[in-house]
Amino acid sequence: MRKQAFTLVTVFLITISSAIAQDRDALIQSIMDEASNNSHLEMLAHELLDVIGPRLVGTPQMQHAHDWAVSTFESWGISARNEQWGEWRGWERGISHIVLVYPRVVSLEGMQLAWSPSTPENGVTAGLVIIPDPENAEAFNSWLPNVDGKFVMISMNQPTGRPDYNWEEFATEESFEKMKSHRDSLNSAWSDRIRKTGRNNRELARALEEAGAAGIVQSNWSRGFGTNKIFGANTRNVPTIDLSLEDYGMLYRMVESGVDPQIRVRAESKELGSMPAFNTIAEIPGTELPGEYIILSAHYDSWDGGTGATDNGTGSITMMEVARILKKVYPNPKRTILIGLWGSEEQGLNGSRAFVEDNPEIVDNLQALFNQDNGTGRVVNISGQGFLHSYDFIGRWLAAVPREITGGITTTFPGSPSGGGSDHASFVAAGAPAFFLSALSWSYWNYTWHTNRDTYDKIVFDDVRNNVILTAILTVMASEDTERTPRDKRVLPVNSRTGEQMNWPPVRSPNRSGGMD
Repeated sequence: MRKQAFTLVTVFLITISSAIAQDRDALIQSIMDEASNNSHLEMLAHELLDVIGPRLVGTPQMQHAHDWAVSTFESWGISARNEQWGEWRGWERGISHIVLVYPRVVSLEGMQLAWSPSTPENGVTAGLVIIPDPENAEAFNSWLPNVDGKFVMISMNQPTGRPDYNWEEFATEESFEKMKSHRDSLNSAWSDRIRKTGRNNRELARALEEAGAAGIVQSNWSRGFGTNKIFGANTRNVPTIDLSLEDYGMLYRMVESGVDPQIRVRAESKELGSMPAFNTIAEIPGTELPGEYIILSAHYDSWDGGTGATDNGTGSITMMEVARILKKVYPNPKRTILIGLWGSEEQGLNGSRAFVEDNPEIVDNLQALFNQDNGTGRVVNISGQGFLHSYDFIGRWLAAVPREITGGITTTFPGSPSGGGSDHASFVAAGAPAFFLSALSWSYWNYTWHTNRDTYDKIVFDDVRNNVILTAILTVMASEDTERTPRDKRVLPVNSRTGEQMNWPPVRSPNRSGGMD
């Protein structure tokens, strides 16, 4: 009788287990079908990137993007809100028009840097000078009156405008090595030139404008064909413009040869004063464990040289699309699913750091966070971020993902708690299980990352769809897991200088009122 009862219980448990597996398999298939056959990615990318455009913190476009995200989530039946985390310098970009007017007339490829002041209404026409190679800071100070009324060129003239891979394919080995040696020598000499002014980059820009410079001209080459890195300006009262390598090099050679070129710069930007800064938070409430959380994480802000397509429009639309799909096919999750579109990541993870600081109860009850922020490629690496048992729980979750999605993924367990420079690091620093979904490069570092070419046309939608499916299934598995994610972490080495255990990533407070000087 006892044996018969045991057999019935065993059969019952096997039946239940089989039914659960069938339900899970059907849910995973529904996710894949929805992602593949009813994708909203192209539409989301168009509206966010083409219509709204770049999302520099403190700009009207950033606020527009937050409001659009809330409206879009709510159209899917997902509650959403904008949570203020601080304030930032309000600024709005206008026209950047840069023209060589002597010795010939041609429009130049360049733009005003973020937060750079505008020119007078009719622009500024002036000649150019190059930062000298002074003996020391005193000699530089003696030279400074030469900048009065001039645009000052502060970047090194690159010896080649071809990416290294182009040299590797076509140049002789001897020629390639010769070019690299020459470039290294120039880089070293230029760094020494700036050092001998006695100032860092910010201090140098301020000294030049105080000496009467008409503006600053620079070129941050990305080491790719036709792309420039775009950052923020260090000047308060005169414009800083960034030119393409090609046009900057032409002007540099003209100045060096004594041609005395002149350019006209018209930059129309607006100062808007202190503006509120936000994170967009959306929520699908949990049914069994509503006080435990999974967070879909991506930074929402961008630099504004391009439209922020791969940094981080792709991560943002991935998490929005995952939320849309889960609301449709998994509307009653076991744990609460939050979507965090963070502001001001580019200035130091400010939005996500503020969220961690302001929401300790969520951080303490976080089951998992999945963050994506390095371009349009399919995910190829997941690290355990130093969590000792990450092999067990991430392994369980990944096992449910079809091989066609995970085939190219490598894992590193337990991995390092270093976190890297994206928003998951804010949570890892607080001891919470947050993970970076690291993607294939697609030449991210020298063609789209912080460049003026980071636009819609660089998105590889098949790879982004792959990431949507992966993230959605990982989210379901984390939500349904019967176990809480353990938080045991690797013991980090002791700092030999202080004798204290190293803490990485560092726990830092967000800058809640920035960009105001």
